[in-house]
Amino acid sequence: MVSRRILLADLGKGTLALAVLGIACARSGSPATNGGPSTTSGPTPSTGQPAGSAPTSATWHRVNLGFVSAYLIARSGEVAIIDTGVAGSVADIEAGITAAGFGWDAVGTVILTHHHADHQGSLPDVMTEAPAATAYAGAEDIAAISSPRPVTAVGDGDQIFGLTIVATPGHTPGHVAVLDPELGLLLAGDAIRGEAGGVVGPNPRFTEDMTVANESVVKLGKLTFEIVAFGHGDPLEGAASTKVAELAARL
Repeated sequence: MVSRRILLADLGKGTLALAVLGIACARSGSPATNGGPSTTSGPTPSTGQPAGSAPTSATWHRVNLGFVSAYLIARSGEVAIIDTGVAGSVADIEAGITAAGFGWDAVGTVILTHHHADHQGSLPDVMTEAPAATAYAGAEDIAAISSPRPVTAVGDGDQIFGLTIVATPGHTPGHVAVLDPELGLLLAGDAIRGEAGGVVGPNPRFTEDMTVANESVVKLGKLTFEIVAFGHGDPLEGAASTKVAELAARL
C-alpha cells in the first residue's frame, strides 16, 4: 500500500493549503518514506515511496504554525502529536488532525521535545480535547511543563507508539528528539534547525548549554533517516541524515 505524506501550511490564518513538497506530480520513485502529499503552494496531492522501500501504512503531517511547527504521526488508526506550539494553537492542530482523516478520539500520545513555551504552549488545551492521551517529555523538563494531567518521563531509547526517543540535552536539560524507524523520519525539535534548505545547530540565544547541545548534534549525526523535520525551519527530505552528519563533523 502506498502511503501518503501531508504537510499543513498557513493553518494559523485559518486557511488550509495542501501542496506537493519537492515534486510536481505523483511518481512511484519520489522520496516519500513519510508517504504522501506535502505542502508548498498548491492543492495537487502526490504519492510514492523510494525505490526498494517497504510499504508503510504510517503517515506524518506537519502543522505549520508560522515560526514553529507541530507534527502528527498516524498509524493503525491512532495519532501521536509531537509538540503543541504556542498557546492558542489547538484549533490549528485540530484542523491538522481533521485533514489527516482523524478526530481527537484517535489521539493517544503527545510527546513534547522540550519545555519551551513555543513547543508546550497548547498542551493544556490538547490534553483537554484528547482525554485518552498520555503526555511524555524528558524527565529534566517536566517540572517546567504545564499539563492538566501528569506528564510521563521518557529517556534515551524508550519506545512509544513505534517511536524511539533520542535524548538530546543541551537546548534544554530534558530535550528529546523522536525517531520513527518505519518512516525514516527524525523529529528534531530544537536540537537542530532547518535553514536555507540545509541544517544548522540550535539557536545559541535560547540554548542553555551549547557544549552539551553540540554533543547532541554529534549524536544525531550518527543516526540514519531519510527525512528530518524541525521545530523551526522547513523539513529536509532525501538522505537527510547525511546533512546532519556533515553538520556534526564541523562542530
